[in-house]
Amino acid sequence: MNDSGQLISKKSGQPVKAIVPVHLYGQMADMDAILELADHYGLKVIEDACQAHCAEYFSQKLNRWMRAGSMGQAAAFSFYPGKNLGACGEAGAVTTNDANLAEKVKMLRDHGQSKKYYHDVEGYNGRLDAIQAGFLHVKLAYLAKWNEQRRERATEYNRLFASTEDVITPFEPAWSQAVYHLYVVRVHDQQGLIAYLKQDDIHTGIHYPIPLHLQNAYKHLKYSRGDFPKTEKIARETVSLPMFPQLTDQQQARVADSILQFVLKSAESHSAEPVGFAQPRSVTARSSAWA
Repeated sequence: MNDSGQLISKKSGQPVKAIVPVHLYGQMADMDAILELADHYGLKVIEDACQAHCAEYFSQKLNRWMRAGSMGQAAAFSFYPGKNLGACGEAGAVTTNDANLAEKVKMLRDHGQSKKYYHDVEGYNGRLDAIQAGFLHVKLAYLAKWNEQRRERATEYNRLFASTEDVITPFEPAWSQAVYHLYVVRVHDQQGLIAYLKQDDIHTGIHYPIPLHLQNAYKHLKYSRGDFPKTEKIARETVSLPMFPQLTDQQQARVADSILQFVLKSAESHSAEPVGFAQPRSVTARSSAWA
């Protein structure tokens, strides 16, 4: 903090003005703690709810369940086709209870116009066209059902992987009702597993392979590899498995069987290494070292 009590970034030397909690993969961040921190330092809270349509969080402070996009000063939602609520093209929305902010957002999305041909500020062309709104209006009626199906699919994945400690499944706290836009596991050999599943015609993804602080866009902040070791470690371990509401038990069993076969083969190949080479720890020991 500077002499005037303003929070200053050690990296950039610029004032810190806001916190952007990301409700990653469809699970809300711990908003009570974030809002308390923001209140202490006089910061705005802008929720990234792009993957969290109708995800819920139990606020101890408010003593009730709150939905993603309802707790910060504003929130961003994506309606990209692959999202839980997706249009058939690019689309998105901002939610806020601040009427002045809502008016500013409306202007920014429409070339900064307060009315046609009157540009009060520089803006963008971010208008949601009517045909995309129509698709979303129809699909909105199914969102609750689709989210519940995603939760059921996540529960089934958890059951299928309960027999191994070498597949780390998503952790869902008691205060969270996640909607599982993605079902992301952690494994020791990320690239090996992805290649093995591809041979079985099972397609996966990595969300996200390059941590934000190592992106070229943020070189000016002068972060280096090793500055966020846990973030970098997790980026090397995560694999996004098939997840969508219509996923069947049979399809999930096929995915899980293939992953468990890979884990077993990996353990066997490690145990068969010749004496004299560096031996890995046992499967259980390696699993217990995850942090």
